[in-house]
Amino acid sequence: MIKVEAVVLRERVETVIDAVEEETGHVGVTVVEAIGHGRQRGITHEYRGRVFESRFLPKALLAFLVRDEIADDVVETIVDAARSGNPSGDGIVWTVPVGRVLHNRTGRTLEEVEVA
Repeated sequence: MIKVEAVVLRERVETVIDAVEEETGHVGVTVVEAIGHGRQRGITHEYRGRVFESRFLPKALLAFLVRDEIADDVVETIVDAARSGNPSGDGIVWTVPVGRVLHNRTGRTLEEVEVA
């Protein structure tokens, strides 16, 4: 199993989830609201003639647990779907190997549940 995590713009969350489901067939995601910044260090706004700086931008953290075979496809799909052309950035994607996944209710592994 691979955990694919992605930080994306909030307005791209549904687009990314729908794309992953349609392109890879993977269903299941955890979404956490987040704030942060990358190299751009936030953005500046002008409101009624005054300039405001926003250091942290609203984002969402998406976490997908996927089979090893589809991990690369999920990553590529996320990258394509999250791209907005926003000058302050579209987020990042990374993967982490996962050793053991159990369902809390049944105690069965994810592989057992998926084949049943």
